[in-house]
Amino acid sequence: MGDGVRALPTTGPNMAGDLAREAIANGAQRIYAFGGDGTVNEVANGMIGSHVALGVLPGGTANVLAVELGIGTRVRRAADRMSHLKPRRIPLGKYTDGQGQSRHFLLMAGLGLDAQIVHTINPAVKKQLGKVAYWLGGFGAVWRRLPEFDVRLDGQPPKRASFALIAKVRNYGGDLEIARTVRIDQEEFEVLLFEGEWAYRYLRYFSGVLLNCLPGMTGVTVARTRRLELGPGAPAQIDGEAWGHLPATIETVPDALSLLIPDTYR
Repeated sequence: MGDGVRALPTTGPNMAGDLAREAIANGAQRIYAFGGDGTVNEVANGMIGSHVALGVLPGGTANVLAVELGIGTRVRRAADRMSHLKPRRIPLGKYTDGQGQSRHFLLMAGLGLDAQIVHTINPAVKKQLGKVAYWLGGFGAVWRRLPEFDVRLDGQPPKRASFALIAKVRNYGGDLEIARTVRIDQEEFEVLLFEGEWAYRYLRYFSGVLLNCLPGMTGVTVARTRRLELGPGAPAQIDGEAWGHLPATIETVPDALSLLIPDTYR
């Protein structure tokens, strides 16, 4: 990655954004975020409005962004590639809750089922088992009743859902592709809405993910939009981190961030 690189370690959550803002104020030409998707999200939120480029070095429990871009999960190999990547301006998602508190995201917002898992997972178990902890949490919820909420796309009549995925990337959790047609540099979200108050229905939805047949499946809505409104009734997660509860508004923010992206990303 070259000379003149300064390490700015965090000692806890909610620090990386301030460190990024400080680095920009001190004349940084590029910022490299080493960590999981939550850390990358914090750094990105500290860089919005600047033209300093963000590079992603994979770490943490998972790094969906590194997998999505084709950077991979091996940090040394990713670091060797950073100098060959080119900055590209991308839009971000913006989540605003019922109290007017906002957070930007690079990857996705999840409302309902997956957010419930993120909210309830034990941090010690997550640290020990990594992504396996999320899978155990998901299968452990199969027989539960799920909270439902209304989703309104671009002023259309509301749809009822127990899980909504508002995606800017195809990759989900580092292992699956759920939103199959979206790209991180597009200004529209790919939205997937799943109906049903009982979690066992998601066994069928999961098979639809594996067989790539979600579009057209009963109980599933796939759409494109730049803005949507979500009614109360469920928890939320942003880029894999717990983020309060609905209601909320989600919209796209054009030309928000410079991200280092391989030429091979399509």
